[in-house]
Amino acid sequence: MAGPVPPPTHPLLPLPRRPLARESRESRASQEGGGGGDDVRGWYENELGWATVPGHPVRLLTGERFDVLDVPAAAGHAALRRLTAATAATAATAAATTAPAGFPVSLHGRSASPHGHTADGTRMRLLVAAGAAEELPGILQWLEWGALPLDLTAIGASAFMEAPPPPAFRRPPRAGPLQGAAEWVRPPVAGCEVESSLPTMSALGAPGGAPDLVRLVNTLATECHRVRLRRACAQPLAFS
Repeated sequence: MAGPVPPPTHPLLPLPRRPLARESRESRASQEGGGGGDDVRGWYENELGWATVPGHPVRLLTGERFDVLDVPAAAGHAALRRLTAATAATAATAAATTAPAGFPVSLHGRSASPHGHTADGTRMRLLVAAGAAEELPGILQWLEWGALPLDLTAIGASAFMEAPPPPAFRRPPRAGPLQGAAEWVRPPVAGCEVESSLPTMSALGAPGGAPDLVRLVNTLATECHRVRLRRACAQPLAFS
């Protein structure tokens, strides 16, 4: 008659935890805007024809289809409000008021929000016509802003910017607020000639509701200067 089965001489090894793979995919999807990196990259390359940089997160190559103006988010929001109000005030026909929303604009940095509630340190990036980055120093000098330390820079040829999630990509409900990520304020529209709406060097301004590049730079420089003055006034006085 067989005796009792002896206990195992070694502890049982736990099986692999399968949910880890799904959690990894969800985490990666939340960082890439609700779709996989290949989906995001494909949207920009196939729908807009914009070149991307290999690797993750997905980044857009600048200097070919567009350049970028980079400013503090507070200055950018104020500039957009001024430009929008001026455009609405000078609209002569009903057709002008139904023109496209304008050139693409995005937010980058911690607690990025497309509604204007941004933490200090968040940046706004405004897409402008390719070649504008090279024109920026001369424009600022001509507008007599060149001698001031404006927090206004340009991103041009051989550089890149992080690609915000396409507007059609919904983020997972458990993703939470975006921290240190990018978000479109004015997204580019697939199927449209986005480049035709970008601010450029033209006395009459660009089509599609975008302002002339010189006017845009002057408005941004003004608001950057105001932000700088407010920050300087908010600093506590130093006594020796």
